[in-house]
Amino acid sequence: MTDPSVSLTDAKIQVKSLPLAYARVLNFWGRSGKFDIILVHAFASGSALLDGQLLERDVSGFADPKMRLSINLYGAPALSLKEFQSYKQDLIIGASLQVSAPLGQYDSDKLLNIGTNRWSVKPEVGISKAMGPLIFELAASALFLTNNNEFLGNTKLEQDPIYSGQSSIIYQFQHGVWCALGGTHYAGGRTTKNGVEGDDLQENSRFGATFSFPINKNHSIKINANTGVYTRTGTDFNTVGGVWQYRWAESL
Repeated sequence: MTDPSVSLTDAKIQVKSLPLAYARVLNFWGRSGKFDIILVHAFASGSALLDGQLLERDVSGFADPKMRLSINLYGAPALSLKEFQSYKQDLIIGASLQVSAPLGQYDSDKLLNIGTNRWSVKPEVGISKAMGPLIFELAASALFLTNNNEFLGNTKLEQDPIYSGQSSIIYQFQHGVWCALGGTHYAGGRTTKNGVEGDDLQENSRFGATFSFPINKNHSIKINANTGVYTRTGTDFNTVGGVWQYRWAESL
């Protein structure tokens, strides 16, 4: 919500968001894939000190929408729902590409915004290995950002790519119940404002947990939480969220 390149002190920001997501399973020449889009409406309020001056803001609006295309390159063929019931995972290798468009709420003269006023592109590759009820996952990604030419007025904000690595362990219980523990480390993202390079190279680590359980064939609930473990530069925050999922499934 606030740019990590800005030196804020005593920042206290609370964000409440309502996400809406749609996902569609796809068949890419026998390989399974997915297209999803996420639209978030958020309410943010907070205060901080910037160069000794107290800033306060309450704002609401839509965040930049995110669209992602994913495909499994190895180990996960496209299956019908009936075939999927007997499918046993072994090794899966996949890739995805996520694009975010600058369509969210943004005021160029304000520091706290819901949108970012710039495009982003995030390619990612991942590997997943099942061993009994356990699934081990590794993923690596890079976030590329276009310039924001209206940062705090008429400042031109440039930012280097942000690279991240993620690992997680998933345990599958019976009847579709599962839980996961994971960690993410990301680095990069040094900014340049009007040609002046900032001393704001990011190097942060986060830890999170997710628990998911089905209600019936079409409905499920997912609860997640994550927190910062190490923050060199950038925002350190805690999040707690819940998701209600509905699946349009063909009859068996």
